[in-house]
Formats: sequence, C-alpha cells, structure tokens
Amino acid sequence: METVHTLNAVKMGIDTHQEPVVYMREDCHVCKAEGFTASSRVLVTHGSYMMVATLNVVEQQVLEPGTVGLSNIAVQRLRAKDGDNLCIGHAPLLQSMSAVRKKVFGHALSDDEMQDIVEDIAAHRYSDIEIASFLSVCAGSRLNLDEIVSLTQAMVRCGKSLTWPGESLIFDKHCIGGIPGNRTTPIVVSIASAAGLTIPKTSSRAITSPAGTADTMEVLTKVDLQLVDIQRVVAQTGACLAWGGAVNLSPADDLLIRIERALDLDGEGQLIASVLSKKIAAGSTHVIIDIPVGDTAKVRTRQQADRLSALFTQVGEACGIYVRCVITDGSRPIGRGIGPVEEARDLLAVLQGHSDAPRDLRHRSLLLASHMLDLAQNCGPEAALLQATDILESGRAWAQFKLIVEAQGGLQSLPSAPFEHLQISQRNGVLVSIDNRRLARLAKLAGAPFDKAAGLRLHAEVGDRLTLHQPLFTLYCDSLGEQEYAMEYYHNNQDMFCIEEPA
Repeated sequence: METVHTLNAVKMGIDTHQEPVVYMREDCHVCKAEGFTASSRVLVTHGSYMMVATLNVVEQQVLEPGTVGLSNIAVQRLRAKDGDNLCIGHAPLLQSMSAVRKKVFGHALSDDEMQDIVEDIAAHRYSDIEIASFLSVCAGSRLNLDEIVSLTQAMVRCGKSLTWPGESLIFDKHCIGGIPGNRTTPIVVSIASAAGLTIPKTSSRAITSPAGTADTMEVLTKVDLQLVDIQRVVAQTGACLAWGGAVNLSPADDLLIRIERALDLDGEGQLIASVLSKKIAAGSTHVIIDIPVGDTAKVRTRQQADRLSALFTQVGEACGIYVRCVITDGSRPIGRGIGPVEEARDLLAVLQGHSDAPRDLRHRSLLLASHMLDLAQNCGPEAALLQATDILESGRAWAQFKLIVEAQGGLQSLPSAPFEHLQISQRNGVLVSIDNRRLARLAKLAGAPFDKAAGLRLHAEVGDRLTLHQPLFTLYCDSLGEQEYAMEYYHNNQDMFCIEEPA
C-alpha cells in the first residue's frame, strides 16, 4: 500500500507564471522517503483539487519543518490557504511523452497519440520543458497534413465549444502576424457585423508581436468575457471582440502559446492548429486568414505563403469549415502605432474617419472586410469593397464598434506612458525600408505588450523623404530603465530604418 505523505501549505508569493512549482526543504522527510530531488515532478492533492508540479528544493531556513511552499499559480490551482494539509506523492507516469520522443526521431504521430499529448497538456500534466520539447519537434514543416488535422481536432475536443442556434453562417477573421501595427480585426468585425454578419471574435494575446488584438482591445474595454457574456454580447450586437483565453476554448492552445512566446517560436503546424481550433470552438463556419508576406515578415516568400494557404484550406476542409486565405503585403509596418495603446489610437482614428488616420490600415481593413462580405453574399469583390467602404465612411462601422464595446463593459480612456523619447533622423534621404522583426523587438524591449502604454509611434513611413533631425519615431515606456534598454538596442540596430539617398 502506497504511503500517504502530508505537509502544511505555505504561500510563497512567487510568480512562476503558469507553471505550478512547490518548494520543500532539503532535509524534508518526504523528499528522503520518495527520492525527490530538484526538478522532480510531484502530485499534490488538496481535497478534490489536485495538480502536478515541479519541485524546487530550498535551504532549511526558508521553510519550517513539515511545510511545503506553493507558487502563486499552485495556490490558485489547489484553492489552498496557509496551513492547509496537502498530500504529496509521485506524479503519474506520462505515457504520451513516448509519442513526443517518437516525433523527435522523425516519425509521424497517429490521431490517438496526438490526442493523448494534447489531453495531458490541457490537464497541466506537462512541465514547461516538456511542452517546449513538443513545440520544438513540431516546428518548421515537421507536421504533415494528417498530423495538423489531428492536432487541430484534439485541441478542439479538449475544451468548450460555442454553438449559435438559428445561425447557419458564422464568420471569423485572423491574421497570422509578423507585421507590427496590423490591427485590422476590430475594424473588420465592426464593418462585417454592421452589414448583418454574425462574427463572435475571440482573439489571442501577443505571441511574438508587441500586441495582439486582445491586448489592444483590453485598453479599450473588457475582453475577459465568460461564455455566457460572449453569447449575450453577440445576441445584442451580432459580434464580440473578446479574449479567447478566458473562456476555455481550446485551452491547450493557451498553454502552448505561453511557451511559444518564451521561445519566440510560431511553428507552421502549431500555427494552423492554434488558429483553426479556436475558430472551430467558437462555432465559426467561414474564416478569412490574412497572410502578410515580406522579407522581414513571418512569411517571407510567396511560395511559403502559397503552401501555408493550401494547408489552412485543406485542414479547414477536413475539420468542416471554409477557409479563404488572403495574401497581403508584409514588407512594412501597418499604421503608425506599435503596442496596445498606440495601435488602439490608430484603429479608433480609422473607425472615426479622421483625416490623418493611417491610410494603409484603412485600406487593408477594407480589403479583408470585403472578402468577408463576398463570402457571405457572393456579390463579387468589387461590390463587396464598395459596400465595406460605404459602411466605414458613413459612420455605421464606428456606431457598431461602440455598440459592441458598450455591451462588453463600456469604452475606457487610453492610459499614457510616463516616459517618452523622440528619436530624430540622423541623415537626409528616403526611408527605403523598415525591418518588421527588429521594429517589433524594439517595441517589446520598451515593455509592450505587458505595459499597455509602452511601444512606439512612427512619424515617417516607407517612401518618405527625410531631412536631418526630422522626427523618426517616439518611444513610450513605463520606466526609465526600459527606455534606456530599448534605446541601446536601437542605437545598435539603427539600420532597421534604412535611409538612403536615391541614385
């Protein structure tokens, strides 16, 4: 009979993000009895709550004898208070890790193997290192079509799904990312729903960019809506702009995204499964995918874009949804703001019809909205574009956006960053190009997206002629240290803004 070991809980107040960690003394009797060492995986039980956690071993003075320390997320998962009695044992053996090792050696995974892996990840049985190993062996083009379909369907099965009674067509839109400032989604959703389409948009937070749609919308209104709230908002307005992570749609995806963000990795198969699993779980039937292509974008060549487009379409068909991919220009940033607040300023300017609103953001939003309207009405691209333009220019899209935001909790004032730095051009010439990847890196070093007001605002766009000391961009930060850190990166990478005298 297995011995049951108990220890009393101590809240350590340590933020380990989403990975549960427990702390035991180096002389703890449980460690000695069970052979636990640092990084061992242990099963912790508190009444009806249980979790698998990573063990950290601390010196004797850190904890009292007979106690076990809990990180913040461990406290949350166990619903534990100081002094609560916790049972400690060996974590169950992860059979699905054998499938991960199989993939390491280049073998394809079956439907059952992929399902087992995703179920274990969704149940928090994998450590961050184990999740990272799975993501790494799936990166690049290492997943075939059948594996991507299996991964997508497994991610859907492990979470909740929305249904929309009486609605035959449910629309959605997603950009694969890689282009700073490309915040078209709130504009497209407003235009499409103003035209009568149903579009329950659930978005992710940023993975490798300075802001995701959910990060940007969060500075404008409440986005962490529960399922019942999403259904209420959509019933009232025909649309929503919510964060998908709050509603347990494809929960394994949110765990994978957290590690992808740390690795700065967004693999092809995982990308497709991530996007489509969320769309399927949200009840979507028709999806527009924006695939920007450029030398410093996520997708660098038309050939890569065509391959990704074909995979999206094939996986969508296998999973029962219609996907239309739109290949767009990814050679430069979109809009002028980079980071949640600055991107919110741009999308509001477009919706409100300001004369100085970014033309490229307006144009791309109309293009994508017209594709969605064409899907719904089969009216042809020209008629759809005219309709989308009329909805935007007449103010109907702005009115619709306000309705959605009001239903989600009301429009909030945009915060300001306490520190800003104006960077000027160091030479005369034409701004020939801007490196998307390094520009995004600069904004992230400034604190975006975690500091909502952090980021930057561009004062010049590709093709502009600049003079010496003309404003190039303004950097926004929450601290002087972040400003200095970001500007050090800029000074070492000034060629991210390529300024040349024409021949």
